Amino acid sequence: MEGGNSPNLQLQQFPLATAAVSVQPHTDSFSYKENLIGALLAIFGHLVISIALNLQKYSHIRLAGSKDPRAYFKTKTWWCGLFLLVLGELGVFASYAFAPLSLIVPLSAVSVIASAIIGIIFIKEKWKPKDFLRRYVLSFVGCGLAIVGTYLLITFGPNSHEKMTGENITRHLVSWPFLLYMLVEIIVFCLLLYFYKEKNANYIVVILLLVALLGSMTVVTVKAVAGMIVVSIQGNLQLDYPIFYIMLVCMIATAIFQATFLAQASQLYDSSQIASIGYILSTTAAITAGATFYLDFTGEDVLHICMFALGCLIAFLGVFLITRNRKKSVPFEPYISMDAMPGMQNMHDKGIAVQPDLKASFSYGALENNDNMPEIYTPATLPIVQEQHGSKGVSAPPYRVLEHSKKE
Repeated sequence: MEGGNSPNLQLQQFPLATAAVSVQPHTDSFSYKENLIGALLAIFGHLVISIALNLQKYSHIRLAGSKDPRAYFKTKTWWCGLFLLVLGELGVFASYAFAPLSLIVPLSAVSVIASAIIGIIFIKEKWKPKDFLRRYVLSFVGCGLAIVGTYLLITFGPNSHEKMTGENITRHLVSWPFLLYMLVEIIVFCLLLYFYKEKNANYIVVILLLVALLGSMTVVTVKAVAGMIVVSIQGNLQLDYPIFYIMLVCMIATAIFQATFLAQASQLYDSSQIASIGYILSTTAAITAGATFYLDFTGEDVLHICMFALGCLIAFLGVFLITRNRKKSVPFEPYISMDAMPGMQNMHDKGIAVQPDLKASFSYGALENNDNMPEIYTPATLPIVQEQHGSKGVSAPPYRVLEHSKKE
């Protein structure tokens, strides 16, 4: 019995060993396929977001330049832009569930490239070829560098994949590298917030560093939430884990505070500076958080890491050149200074008013106070002429009224 059963056991174990050997190549090919799916979803999402924002901007400009009394939310163009904006955000959100975090975050340069191309194509002014090339040479070079950087990012991006289950996310959350990273980030964030609020350090780097630190936590939680939703859709329910709702609340809270700091930065600085500096700082912080929390670069060789870093630097330079060429908005200042009105602050930087201040005299524009002027510049007065009409005690008026008859 034992001798007869031993060949059967050997025959049954042989296919299992063969199957176990073929698992690793299949996993590698599937991981590269996931990278491609995530990268394509991110590129599609950022491209659609850029188109949507330009459509909404076109809707506002069209209403401002016409006599249409409708509000912007009653136009089809604005609603079309809103639909595309939601579609693009869903595409970017889904991309985090397939590809590593360090690969998806730098692909936001696609929106900058698309905005630059849309701005060049739909330009209304007519330029000569020489002026056109001279004006947009930085944009063309920046777009080319950003495309090359994006290609290097996708080609040499990290290839680490794991299922976003509740156990895996909890294990990463309590790991000592991430706890150390969180401690350093909290200390840096509190210091920056102190200088920004208490010391009035309204520098663009300080504000955008606050945005970048919040954004790094936003993308970490977004990947966790998106990954757990995809795993739940595939049949392994993850929505009953408390870590899912913790990540969801952190994602919403950090996104709200991030938008608040961005709104404050947009009131103080130009949008092109915010786009370039914010992209560099946010991408660097997000890649660091992804490498610490999800261990994106574990098992990667030095060549892939160096080429990935080179792709990031090229993309940074491309975005900087694209935003460098944008026009800076010049704020309008009225000609008449508001210093003459009590309680109004000076609108000029150096405190020098264009017009003279109001100092107990009626002066406006270029009219100066005549109280201390020489007598030659004083206005002439009418002489008082004393004439007698009848009686001697009656004073005559200071002027005479001449009546002209029809004969004259």
